[in-house]
Amino acid sequence: MEKATILIVDDDERLLAMIRMILENRQYKVIQAMNGEEAITMTKVMEPDLIVLDVMMPIMDGLTACERIRSFCTCPIIMLTAKGEDEDQINGLDKGADDYIIKPFTPMVLAARIEAVLRRSFQEEKHQEMNVFGEIIIDLKGRSLIIKGQRVDLKRKEFDLLAYMSMNHGISLSRDQILENVWGYDYLGSESTVDTHINRLRRQLGAYGSYLQTVRGFGYRFEVMYEA
Repeated sequence: MEKATILIVDDDERLLAMIRMILENRQYKVIQAMNGEEAITMTKVMEPDLIVLDVMMPIMDGLTACERIRSFCTCPIIMLTAKGEDEDQINGLDKGADDYIIKPFTPMVLAARIEAVLRRSFQEEKHQEMNVFGEIIIDLKGRSLIIKGQRVDLKRKEFDLLAYMSMNHGISLSRDQILENVWGYDYLGSESTVDTHINRLRRQLGAYGSYLQTVRGFGYRFEVMYEA
């Protein structure tokens, strides 16, 4: 299988060189940018399979760039954040990032995180089916939620969560299970991330928010009760 194209974005030239060397040694094709505006342009032109995006950069910061890239591109984005900057990590996930790595990091950690995110992305692309629950259609291939014929816009992780829950219809899933399968086994965030995204999904589902049921002291279950 052809190796992925990865866009790395950071204003630190030494770090760029190090990441490029790590990834090229693993046969990835690497392209790079040094600020958010360049990242947006490179994404449109080169259509990378994954983006490694630093938060703190001149001209346009990584959080703004992430949000703008998400408006036209669904490829995975890994944010690079400074140690202890929890707000940046939360904001990055809210704006569409799939994962984050805290600086400083080791080359092996970066490579492993990239490979894990790419594997999850590849598995998502293999799904061809639609999940239909009455007035709700979850198009796994098109990554769309349709309610009564109207498309509802979801952020990447919101859709990933809804897809995972719906594919396990009627099964009670722990928060740990959800974190591992939606965010990845190496995700360093807390279980409250699941609660936050479930609450957002309930609002997006509107009258059908009750399909996401709380399993007290354990986690959540996606269940549709049809009337006889």
